Amino acid sequence: MTHARPRQLIAAALTTAALMTGCRSDSGAAPLSLNSLTAIADGVPEDGAETCPLPYDMTEAAKAAGLDAKAGPGSVREDDAPVATAEGGKRAKAGEALAANPGALVSCMFHIGQEDVQVYAVATRERHAIYPLTPVVSSLASVSAADAISYVEKAGAAKAGEVVITDSGNVAAVRLRLDGDGDAVLLVGAGQAGTASLDRKQMSGLTEALVEQVQ
Repeated sequence: MTHARPRQLIAAALTTAALMTGCRSDSGAAPLSLNSLTAIADGVPEDGAETCPLPYDMTEAAKAAGLDAKAGPGSVREDDAPVATAEGGKRAKAGEALAANPGALVSCMFHIGQEDVQVYAVATRERHAIYPLTPVVSSLASVSAADAISYVEKAGAAKAGEVVITDSGNVAAVRLRLDGDGDAVLLVGAGQAGTASLDRKQMSGLTEALVEQVQ
């Protein structure tokens, strides 16, 4: 993986949810599917990309969440970090989570004011797409592996469209609706636990806005 971040954090698993070939369903574009997200992930260069291949608009999402700070792509803390990275799909190797449960993960980095915001879209053939993101949750929310597992189990069992926020308040996940078979999740992390400036209501609003942009 990349952002929250070392790749090894996610070598354990992944796949991306709900990221269609591009536009929102209300625009008449094809709905999200496992295949479309995998194709998007396969198109991201090995060393990352300078733009996010998914149709997120962080400025609009921030406004929807009641935030007035300047927002945009890229990290405010790591100037040389790519905006987007991907795993799974053609990159998946035998023994990796996204090979055992075929899928893809697309990770994009944004910022709102001085807060880095990481957005992970993962989709897999079988449930539960969020499980590979357990190390990311543990890192961002500053919780033990056991607490991270408890959270992803809760988020993975939630109904599609339901926002599930960590106790730390800075990580939120939503299961996405896919066209066809598969399972998908959007995970959003803002800053680090204890330092994030967004409250729970803002995290929920931000996450809901980003979900609406991709499905």
